[in-house]
Amino acid sequence: MGDLATRRRRVGPFDISRVRTAFDGYLTKERALSKASKVSYWFITRRFLTELRRSRRGFDPAVLRPSHITAYLMRHAAEVSTRTLQTMASGLRSFLRFLFRQGWAAADLSTSVLTARSWRHAALPRYLAPDDVERLVQSCDLSTPIGRRDHAILLLLARLGLRATEVVALGMDDVDWRAGEILIRGKGLVFDRLPLPRDVGAALAKHLQHGRRGATRRVFVRTAGEAVPFVDGQAINDVLKRALARTGVRMPAKWVGSHVFRHSLATTMIRRGASLREIGDVLRHRSVDTTTIYAKLDVEALRSIAKPWPLGVGGRR
Repeated sequence: MGDLATRRRRVGPFDISRVRTAFDGYLTKERALSKASKVSYWFITRRFLTELRRSRRGFDPAVLRPSHITAYLMRHAAEVSTRTLQTMASGLRSFLRFLFRQGWAAADLSTSVLTARSWRHAALPRYLAPDDVERLVQSCDLSTPIGRRDHAILLLLARLGLRATEVVALGMDDVDWRAGEILIRGKGLVFDRLPLPRDVGAALAKHLQHGRRGATRRVFVRTAGEAVPFVDGQAINDVLKRALARTGVRMPAKWVGSHVFRHSLATTMIRRGASLREIGDVLRHRSVDTTTIYAKLDVEALRSIAKPWPLGVGGRR
């Protein structure tokens, strides 16, 4: 512990603001993470620290044990999807490695973070019924600026199946009103042009013309305080949470956020006879393998290849 005491005197006290600045620098230099990933990792870290403070009446990295980390992940395992749990684990590993390298922790506890196992296409996509999607979209108060903004956001999610980060990144110059197209800045710096549905275009126009403020070229900005662009997809999830609270619509088991609209659009399409290729084109999947998960929701097609239930013992069914 003497060595740890020396290191801690060198780095100074564990102050949350200093830690955030140093952690951000670590993620930039050591991990070369994007701004969005750094924001996500800090969100994970901040919640971890907050829960530890509440349960232990304060937080000192020197007394952190593997059991504390395991207990934290186990508490949240039943609440989130496997992918979200994997992201939480990845964020915690980076933070714990950072604590050790900086000198705030006596040991590198990153290896004690459990790995959430995941099998590709093992689960069914979580989706909402078409009527529930419409209830959410139509629940916004169009007489207020925030209502018009949220209405436009929900329509982009429901009609085009956009990802939350794609909605956040939407710029004023990305909408071609004359051609009736919208430019989507997708994953992997891939850009796509999609037809702009009439109701989505009308909602965007109302949002931009009535109530939106600020000099930024981003389409969607915060309405409270300074008119600054959304930082990450969490703001889009907050829009969905407010709509759920207004309507009483219940989300599928485990929180999947605004991505539920993407799954719902694909599910509706396949049940109306669309091919996997057509769904992949709408969702802008780069590989048909990504789209095959929705084949499990084509109940009629699956029924046609299902084998009869075998006879039980003694010939009974």
